[in-house]
Amino acid sequence: MVSETGIVIGSITLVVGTFAIEESINWIIGRAAKNAKAGRTVIRDIRASLRVVAALVVASGILGLTGAASEFTLLTFSGVGALATSLALQTSLSNIISGILLFHDGVIRLNDVVEYGAVKGRVVRVALRNTWIKSDSGTLAVVSNSNLSNGPLINHSATERLSKKYAIE
Repeated sequence: MVSETGIVIGSITLVVGTFAIEESINWIIGRAAKNAKAGRTVIRDIRASLRVVAALVVASGILGLTGAASEFTLLTFSGVGALATSLALQTSLSNIISGILLFHDGVIRLNDVVEYGAVKGRVVRVALRNTWIKSDSGTLAVVSNSNLSNGPLINHSATERLSKKYAIE
């Protein structure tokens, strides 16, 4: 059995270590998002998501340190929780990953004139889960990033930019 002092020291080490790692990951992803010219809301959403994950890691670690949960119970709980979370967030995670790839590849940026299906207009907002396209008539279409990634997406204003980036002749 671990002493109370050991539990306190272990808990403090776990909290500090987890949040230090979380801050490092936040910094890396934040820089990548800024380089991709992502909006402040995108970066804020990423940081909030990582903070939740870090809090869950700390909570499960403290349960393990205090002995409130055995290794088997903790492993079972985390497995069931991960499965439930992944099933519940499958569409959202697909949109987020697609959004990150759209940013990274430079396929779409603010003020690009794009066409997706029957929607044609200017990009007014690019977020992690969706992209807002304002048509010439003033209507606003919100299209999920996974749909944009699956295409066909026509970007009328990025031909030159993308041709240079990917050496397309």
